[in-house]
Amino acid sequence: MSFAWTQHRFAGGALALDVANSVILRFDPSRSVDRFADPVQLEAFPAAASAFSAERALFGDLAPSKPSDQSRFIDLREAIDRYFRARVLGRANGGMLADLLEAIAALLRRSDAASLEAATAHSALRLLDASAIERLKICGHCGWLFVDRSKNRSRAWCDMAVCGNREKAKRFQDRRKERAL
Repeated sequence: MSFAWTQHRFAGGALALDVANSVILRFDPSRSVDRFADPVQLEAFPAAASAFSAERALFGDLAPSKPSDQSRFIDLREAIDRYFRARVLGRANGGMLADLLEAIAALLRRSDAASLEAATAHSALRLLDASAIERLKICGHCGWLFVDRSKNRSRAWCDMAVCGNREKAKRFQDRRKERAL
């Protein structure tokens, strides 16, 4: 199957969430795919983030991960997902926040300012702001984390063109089946 880092892959609204969303169908072990497990995809991600991320104006062109930083970067990705997902679900605790902050600190101590790792760490720190954290949601279709920037905070999907359309098509088919019975 062919894969490309497209605009849809950056529907999180923040680089930190786009990084966390690099694990597709995270909670379905039979279909889950870690895009960063493929070194080619991990190498291509910074250029795509520089082009598509909602925060691209803040960090510009990003340098790819150094092999020595990749393990810490994956640790940061997992800490971001654990903390912000738990926060949306009302299950976050001080230990999760401490893990996130430790992962951020570990990368910021060793990363170049223009690196993917540093930009992701700064993005996660910006999400800790109360006004940003109130807008975090989990997509009702794919389970990705995203920032709801709609006026009335009613967005239900990470990307209307993909997950929204799929969900609406599914509902339409379900209604058709009900009427046929």
